[in-house]
Amino acid sequence: MQKIRATQVSGVNLPLYLTMMVILALTIALHKLPLNMLGLTLMLVLLGHFFYYIGNRLPIVKSYLGGGSVFTIFAAAALAALGWIPANVVMATKTFMNANGLLDFYIAALIVGSILGMNRNLLLKAAVRFIPVSLAAMVLGFFAVGIVGWLLGVGFGHAVMFVSMPMMAGGIGAGAVPLSHIYTQGLGTNAGVMFSELIPAVTLGNVMAVIGAALIAKVGANTKYDGHGVLIPITAAEKSQPVTNLDATRIGVGMMLAFSFFLVGTILNDFVPKVHTYAFVIILVIIFKAFNWVPKPLEDSVVMFNQVIMGNLTHAVLAGIGLALIDLNVLAHSLTWQFVLLVLTSVVVMGLASALIGQLFGLYPVEAAIAAGMADNSMGGTGNVAVLSAANRMEMIAFAQMGNRMGGAIVLILGGILIRFLR
Repeated sequence: MQKIRATQVSGVNLPLYLTMMVILALTIALHKLPLNMLGLTLMLVLLGHFFYYIGNRLPIVKSYLGGGSVFTIFAAAALAALGWIPANVVMATKTFMNANGLLDFYIAALIVGSILGMNRNLLLKAAVRFIPVSLAAMVLGFFAVGIVGWLLGVGFGHAVMFVSMPMMAGGIGAGAVPLSHIYTQGLGTNAGVMFSELIPAVTLGNVMAVIGAALIAKVGANTKYDGHGVLIPITAAEKSQPVTNLDATRIGVGMMLAFSFFLVGTILNDFVPKVHTYAFVIILVIIFKAFNWVPKPLEDSVVMFNQVIMGNLTHAVLAGIGLALIDLNVLAHSLTWQFVLLVLTSVVVMGLASALIGQLFGLYPVEAAIAAGMADNSMGGTGNVAVLSAANRMEMIAFAQMGNRMGGAIVLILGGILIRFLR
């Protein structure tokens, strides 16, 4: 009994945690869970931390299948697929994650905090090397999938248009949805049918990218190729110093500054809709960091906010991804061996290409393979969180989003051109 009481799940002793889980289960069973910020946040936090705790202790899962991050996603997805979480709660979670802005809340904190927390010289040196590596990996992945598709008899055009490009388009809302409309206009078909053809590649690609990121981090750990979350070799002066003394008032200031950057990105996106809000936020914060326009006390405030959000909401977001965005039934119906091989080709080739080209550009291969190769195959913002969490490299969120958004925009442009010729 003493050992059980000493066991803690995210700072809460196990008996108390299980009591809260029972309360949650009863509330859901009685259809009394408030489908608002209070109820859904508690549900995602409790499920997320609990599944992450279990996944990091299951022998095979923790060593080869992405550990807590992947287990959290699939366990939550299984609850939805089995009907243990009612459909109305799943739908409310999807709305909460996307339309109601939980993801925007989380990702804004991560992007602004991670960029402002980096050394200025390191940020600029890494960014100019990372972008060409990411784009080159996408080009190689595109042709590799096409060639394998041709060899399998699927066809070069079908393989690249319905496997490679959806995987690299930047997720669902900013990727698969606009790409399905682009394809619909080019082919004169139904947008809903077209979207259903694209979503399996996006989903399976994300899953493989998450597992791939975890394996890359494990295989490359403590080798000369491992940057421990930093893209390029750094000096002692360039190493970021963690903010250890958290201050409640300054955390609030950091939140206001981070969200103000996000609102400016939203305004710019209104003028230039083809450039995602996240992309504008990244550009803005890099400019402010490059010119030292943010005083050090304010930078530290944003970093504090970043640390609080990462520590408390990362596992909740992973649970939300599984509940609301991973449909195991759709995945099961699409799993032909040819389809799986094509998705695997994209992940493997882009991972290897990012590592090798990244090394030529002076990047650590492990970090390049994760932030470019794996993230460019992920489900946009949510996928980047899952990929980096599985590899324990959340500090690279800005670079993952950078490659994801730039590459996604290029994919949408090419999709409109190529669909008429390659279908």
